[in-house]
Amino acid sequence: MALFHIGQRSSEFRARLEQAQGRLYRMACAWCHDPTLAADLVQETSSKALERAGQLRDPALFESWLFRILANCCRDHFRRQRELPDADIAQRQIQEWTPQDEQERSEIVNAVRAGIASLPLDHRCVLTLVDLEGFSYDQVARILDIPIGTVMSRLSRARKKLKTRLQALGCDHGAGSRPTLRRVK
Repeated sequence: MALFHIGQRSSEFRARLEQAQGRLYRMACAWCHDPTLAADLVQETSSKALERAGQLRDPALFESWLFRILANCCRDHFRRQRELPDADIAQRQIQEWTPQDEQERSEIVNAVRAGIASLPLDHRCVLTLVDLEGFSYDQVARILDIPIGTVMSRLSRARKKLKTRLQALGCDHGAGSRPTLRRVK
């Protein structure tokens, strides 16, 4: 597609980039648990995407390419800071984001968010890309630059850890009323 030639910044490219901002922000929040940092990471991702528009060889892979840039920006930030987000800090932030007056639904949402936040970053990245954003295993492998087998094993471990943590928090509401997590491959 001629729209993605080296150095060309077409209006269609910019429109697709703008449409992806919300998904990028949600993913960055899920990874770093800091809305301000997430916004900065999305801005950095957008800037790098515009600078490197010519490096995208297959326009069909635009989203994978964009999320890979985000993953690299996030990884680079934490390397520079030499610190990973603390699960306790993430839990406090999650509680701030949820209204106090929500009932059982908000408790389940909080428990799931806390469970995801407590996962190691590599597991959290794979879980959120596959189960929340709906990327295929192959796309996740390209985004995170890891083998597809690693994606599958990390996803399996992340789901098991999340399930264990949710059960420990008492989110097991019985077979009939228990909400299920949607699985997307």
